[in-house]
Amino acid sequence: MFNNRDTSLSKRGVLWGLCVLLLYTSPLSCFANFSQAKELHYKIKEGLPRGTLIGAIGADLKLDFNVDPPLLFNLPQKKLGEQHVTLNNTTGELLTSHSEIDREALCPDTSDGQGCLLSLDVLILPQRYFQLVKVKISVLDVNDNRPQFPVDEIRVSVPESAPVNARYALEQSAADPDLGLYGVQTYWLVNDFGVFTLDVEENEGGELTPFLIVTDALDRETQGEYVTDIIAEDGGTPPLLGTATLRILIADVNDNCPRFAESQLDVTLGGNTTKGAHLARLRAFDPDLGANAQISYAYSERVPRETKSLFHLDRATGVIKLAGEIDGGTGTFFKLTVLANGAGCIPAVAMVTVRVVRVATGPLAVVPRYIAAEKDGVATVRESEPAFTPVAFFTVKNAEPKQRVDCHLEGQGPFRLTPYKQLRNEYLLETTEPLDYEQRQEYELTVVAKNSRSPVVKTYLKVHVADENDNAPVFQQSLVEVSVEENNPPNTFLTQLQAVDQDSEGRGEVAYLLGGDAPAGFLLERVTGVLTVALALDREEKETYRFVVRAVDGGTPRRESIATVVVTVLDRNDNSPRFINKDFTFFVPENFPGFGEIGVLSVTDPDAGENGWVALSIVNGSEVFVIDTGRGTLRAKTPLDREQQGTYYLWVEAADGGEPALSCVAMVTVLLLDVNDNPPVVLFPQSNQSYMLVLPSTLPGTSITEVYAVDKDTGMNAVIAYSIIQRKGGGGGEPGSFDIDPDTGNITLRRELSNRGLYSLLVKVSDHGQPEPLHSTVMVNLFVNETVSNESYIQSLLTREADIEVEEKPWFVGQLTERPDQSELFPCRPVLVALTVTCLGLLCLVVALTSYICCQKMKKHRKKKKRHEVEIPLKLKRDSRNGLRQISNI
Repeated sequence: MFNNRDTSLSKRGVLWGLCVLLLYTSPLSCFANFSQAKELHYKIKEGLPRGTLIGAIGADLKLDFNVDPPLLFNLPQKKLGEQHVTLNNTTGELLTSHSEIDREALCPDTSDGQGCLLSLDVLILPQRYFQLVKVKISVLDVNDNRPQFPVDEIRVSVPESAPVNARYALEQSAADPDLGLYGVQTYWLVNDFGVFTLDVEENEGGELTPFLIVTDALDRETQGEYVTDIIAEDGGTPPLLGTATLRILIADVNDNCPRFAESQLDVTLGGNTTKGAHLARLRAFDPDLGANAQISYAYSERVPRETKSLFHLDRATGVIKLAGEIDGGTGTFFKLTVLANGAGCIPAVAMVTVRVVRVATGPLAVVPRYIAAEKDGVATVRESEPAFTPVAFFTVKNAEPKQRVDCHLEGQGPFRLTPYKQLRNEYLLETTEPLDYEQRQEYELTVVAKNSRSPVVKTYLKVHVADENDNAPVFQQSLVEVSVEENNPPNTFLTQLQAVDQDSEGRGEVAYLLGGDAPAGFLLERVTGVLTVALALDREEKETYRFVVRAVDGGTPRRESIATVVVTVLDRNDNSPRFINKDFTFFVPENFPGFGEIGVLSVTDPDAGENGWVALSIVNGSEVFVIDTGRGTLRAKTPLDREQQGTYYLWVEAADGGEPALSCVAMVTVLLLDVNDNPPVVLFPQSNQSYMLVLPSTLPGTSITEVYAVDKDTGMNAVIAYSIIQRKGGGGGEPGSFDIDPDTGNITLRRELSNRGLYSLLVKVSDHGQPEPLHSTVMVNLFVNETVSNESYIQSLLTREADIEVEEKPWFVGQLTERPDQSELFPCRPVLVALTVTCLGLLCLVVALTSYICCQKMKKHRKKKKRHEVEIPLKLKRDSRNGLRQISNI
């Protein structure tokens, strides 16, 4: 029973296990993973070039790329992916596509506080590794848009009575699609004319509005319009600018009253003057504009009604005409008071006196006939017409034949009225010089005719000067000098050129152009004359730019003038000093005198002024060398000894005088050249009193010992040559038994030794230095015998051999102290030398005989006595010269 129960339980466990396995291997598990989507968030700047890495999805999720089958990454949004991003299907790298991401186009409605997100879904396949990855890409703003005004020209009207500090909003403010700091930050005026300034206010929505502020009193009659440029600047680095023309119109205020040009006017009227005749014209002026300048003429209330009806006054023009008939038989006198009325003003008063004279045949009459173009009584003469150009003919009528008529011209201007040839009462009005529209546009003339019986007759004439393009624009400065610091940001403002053309209308409109010699990078605004430079200037590349600018008017034919612009690029400390070489090597002979010139370190700095002043210093603090900052000369404080130190390594720093200072470092190597100032030093044998035992049985050619010497110098100064300069040995019987190798100093046996005793060799050790080689000497003592039986005897021989006269002395002998001449101390020197040689010869003979006897005795008792033989290995092996030892003598 229990067995059946266990069997059923085991079957249930198997079923549950199969269910769990199916759950994880079935598509349901895929949906489980799908429900747990992962998110990745990346940040990029807009405008990145194609192929820029945004992020590596596989690496960021720490996926295993070694699985089989391999992982695949898929981007379902094909259209969106092709437009902005591309996905590497095998590595999972997300890259920018061929189309640059423009934040303003992608998210046009985002504000400063909102971000611009690009959301993508990435699928990771195959099915067993399926994942859904939510990728969010934040597109960050860059300063790629300049501020732009909605209109090219902003107009604002300011009344001339505006008080100081009055504010006027400029509603057409600039817009910048960029956000935050890259948006519009401020506004400024290119020219404030000394009467305006700008203020910027920010509303609750964060928008900036420029306000025009009046800083001084305005007068429309002095200047009615101000034109400048308003600049909007964003907060980028470098900032981008937007420009619009600001036209400030000064609105007229009725602050002036009418005034008569002439307050007293006399008119003489003939008794036969016809009705409608023109008698006079009154002129009043009001500097205001529009309705404020409207003037109406009227008679005063003091003028009788009958007089008003007889003389008609035009209320608009001020012309007085004869409106009725007068009695020509008797003279009459009229007095007319005329008022000039303006809005809100006290009327101006003028007095016109009319005298009616009695005539018999009728009054004089002046009849004009125009030669120049005429309209409504106004003659037009072009300013290009030459002098003596005829304007009109005037004929005086009703003049009696015998009466003399006086006809002349009144009024200012280059005109004259002369009788025309031989014709009676015919007069010609002509110019006396060319007219100039820019000086005066209109002339008012009066032709006066009178005789002794008739009243004075006046005929009024207006001459208008027609403008022509006879003036070229004129620059305020023919030479414009501008300075700008190098490394300037793009679109840097340099200056505003101003040229004036006195012609009218389109003929006086000026356009600004760059000359053909202007270098690339300089821009000149055609209308405003604002000169900017679009590129960063480099003073080291070019310090001064000189080119021509043109001012061209709009007339036909066009006239122009030129000005020269000189742009000086100011220096900035943007270049560090540079040595002409990365490192310097100087070869100097040792014992070079102190503070002598070792070499010159050449360094350049293309900057100017203090930025180009270079100071040199030794960085590693050498106490041996000093450097001359002015010339860059390297000197040693004391003479240098190559044997103490052969090479010096210095680090020299070159620093300029800018703020902050820039510097560079170069390595200087000073190599000391050897001078033959050291003689060879004999290291072996160490003493002239040492000796070596040589057996008589030694075969010829055997190396006995060697002389070893060193020289602290180098090169040929350290090459050593060995030579035997004096020999003595074998009792004087075998002086040439030993040879020395001149290169190695190795002493070998030349022939068999037949004599015993002490052989002394005086060896000269010389270098190959120039100009004079230096040398030392050493005594090599070789004792030829089977054994050393008498130490004291050998020492006595050595003592005597030490008195051998040396052919050449060491280089230092005789240089320490000055001694008296030996010939003076020993006048019997030859005798003493002969005696010494004889004694030495006898001594050697005795020593040789004694040695021979001792050797014979030793042979006889060789079997009875223990052999006592000691050798002194004075020979130094060639391969162990660095470990020399001194061998004790036996």
